[in-house]
Amino acid sequence: MTRSTGPKTALVTGASQGIGAAIAEALAASGAQVVVNFPFASEDEKAQQVVGRIESAGGRAVAVKADVTKADELEALFAAAEEQFGQPDIVVSNAGGDARIVPIVETTEADYDRTTNLNAKAAFFTLQHAAKRVRDGGRIIAISSSTPSMPYIGCAVYAGAKAATEIYAKVLAKELGPRGVTVNIVSPGPTDTETMRNTTPEDAKSRAIGMTPLGRLGEPTDIADVVAFVASDEARWLTAQNIRACGGLVSS
Repeated sequence: MTRSTGPKTALVTGASQGIGAAIAEALAASGAQVVVNFPFASEDEKAQQVVGRIESAGGRAVAVKADVTKADELEALFAAAEEQFGQPDIVVSNAGGDARIVPIVETTEADYDRTTNLNAKAAFFTLQHAAKRVRDGGRIIAISSSTPSMPYIGCAVYAGAKAATEIYAKVLAKELGPRGVTVNIVSPGPTDTETMRNTTPEDAKSRAIGMTPLGRLGEPTDIADVVAFVASDEARWLTAQNIRACGGLVSS
């Protein structure tokens, strides 16, 4: 994953922990210099640990704080990334989550706005900035979820926001095709992250494992390896696709 003018540059949003951190490390292992985005000062230490692991393995990385739900901070993130490592070759829109899982009849306007703001609106404008700044022939990847294809009680707002992001990415793939830029979606299934361990009841995890043909939860590295492939030169003929990295957990 190199080019004649030097290593590729990757920007990963929401990369201080979980799937985002694994993606940042996988891209670095593939030869990219990586901008590790994190949203809040409270996550600075985790982001620096990701940078430290990348550098210990011989890579280059920098952590940049920016809340991607805020237009000025999102703009500053892309500017900082370009100042550090130059024009990006790879942008991964990974920041997401913050979903209150409740039935539609119990969903408040505040719940709706918060979840949609992060998982749809912020993703849209991240993709927009990526489209403006990524090099010709580059890679843009949106991280979605298994919920749009397998919705369950209480996930309507979150699944709807992720479904919207999938449409944004597919449309952007058509718009950027003439520049040789690929735009794809990677949709993880239930994944054993710190967030999942802290928020998901054991019986729900067991049900997910029982429904997954491969018989386990995903690991962040399972998702990261798929993203690294989609970001590689070998995936040059892959665009406007939704790769469901979920161990076979898909709707019929």
